[in-house]
Amino acid sequence: MHYARPVNFAQLLFPDFSLILCGWLVCRYTALNRTVWEQVESLVYYFLFPVLLFQSIVRSPLDLGAASSLIAAGLLMGMAGIALAYSLPALPWIGARIDRRDHAGAAQIAFRFNSFIALALAERLAGPQGLLQIAVLIGVCVPLFNVGAVWPMARHSGTGFGAALLRNPLIVATALGMATNLAGLQIPDWLTPTVNRIGAASLALGLMAAGAGMQFGSLAQGKVLAASVLAIRHLLLPLVAWVLARLLRLDATQSTMLLAFSALPAASSAYVLAARMGYNGAYVAALVTLSTLLAMASLPFALGVLLQR
Repeated sequence: MHYARPVNFAQLLFPDFSLILCGWLVCRYTALNRTVWEQVESLVYYFLFPVLLFQSIVRSPLDLGAASSLIAAGLLMGMAGIALAYSLPALPWIGARIDRRDHAGAAQIAFRFNSFIALALAERLAGPQGLLQIAVLIGVCVPLFNVGAVWPMARHSGTGFGAALLRNPLIVATALGMATNLAGLQIPDWLTPTVNRIGAASLALGLMAAGAGMQFGSLAQGKVLAASVLAIRHLLLPLVAWVLARLLRLDATQSTMLLAFSALPAASSAYVLAARMGYNGAYVAALVTLSTLLAMASLPFALGVLLQR
């Protein structure tokens, strides 16, 4: 898993985190407030991102046999994150210091990921092949992570979660893209420039929307729980991914994508899910914000330290 030349990952990631900062500054200090960015987030999530996912999968031939190790690594890493998050209340010292209800809402922070940042980083790190691989990881992990996020809260919710999964635009786009790819079909040449522009817009707006969604309130409460789920997200999962990449003998690009995937910040929609299901949305929003900041350290750690070993 060594690179032929040194890579400054902190410098490589700077443009993406600059866009996150721009989104936060624009949302906080201009008339383009949170109400505006909620609409932008919906546009990205329901239209722009699915188009990018579909294009990323269709653009390059997909070899399921070659991708099977990467898929297995992503699922195993995800299950490890879910298991670690679920185990927190049972741990001797930590369990006595966390609120069980707050844990149910915040456990998702330990394993859910920000798709906006995942797709932006994949293209910068490995080009079209990286986009294809991260799209496959997103497609197979989103259902698992969504179930893992909702399960602790499910007893207090009457939502039709199975139907919601089937309507998830990222899952639908991934399934359609894989079916189209395996059928040997392509996007027509005359439509490709339009699709490319949609993809570029989705990355820039998605990153800015992630910044606009950052909130710094409620960080003072539940410090032990916050430290625990963020340690899983930004320290333990990269270590798990590094071990899996070696055990499953992933190639250099697959290892890069898995390590990047393991160190992503938590999904910006986590607080929406928690609030919608009657939990402490403000607390989860604060954890998402802190996770986004911590990713500025965990991504260079995963890519610049672990990947080189």
